[in-house]
Amino acid sequence: MRAIFATAIFGLVVAAGSAAADTNPYQGMTHRAIKALSDQEMSDLAAGKGMSLALAAELNGYPGPRHVLDLAEPLGLSPDQTTAIQSMFDAMKADASALGAAIIASEADLELGFRTASLDADRLNEKVMAIAVLRGQLRATHLRFHLSTRDRLDRQQLARYDQLRGYGTGQQHHGHHQSK
Repeated sequence: MRAIFATAIFGLVVAAGSAAADTNPYQGMTHRAIKALSDQEMSDLAAGKGMSLALAAELNGYPGPRHVLDLAEPLGLSPDQTTAIQSMFDAMKADASALGAAIIASEADLELGFRTASLDADRLNEKVMAIAVLRGQLRATHLRFHLSTRDRLDRQQLARYDQLRGYGTGQQHHGHHQSK
């Protein structure tokens, strides 16, 4: 009987702990340097990483420069293609890193406004909209370089890219690409 009672009490304690964790999804985030950004997000923003911002392009036949460079050998990139795509990647990374740094700074500024209780509705709106514009510019940067990368590849390379990335045969997305 005691074993049954102990098991029941243990079950209630576990359930209560689980329920408490479910009601507070932000638990553990108070230690973040910028509460709205995880350490991984801050690192990715600062490094100019893609963070899946260009999925609309990537999954519709517009490869990004980083992945094309990673697959240069199986894609059969020429030296000219490799040089051009490396230049695009370097430019994309520089642009994206600068925008990422601006996003981090703007998020820190927004947080400071909350920490110091110095925001009113107008200042809040101004800061949030500025962050939204920066995030839009970051996404557009990544998407723009997907457009220009596609222009450097021929139909066979595009099809092979999709195959190597596990997207299928690659034929479904490339009907509008000009032959090279």
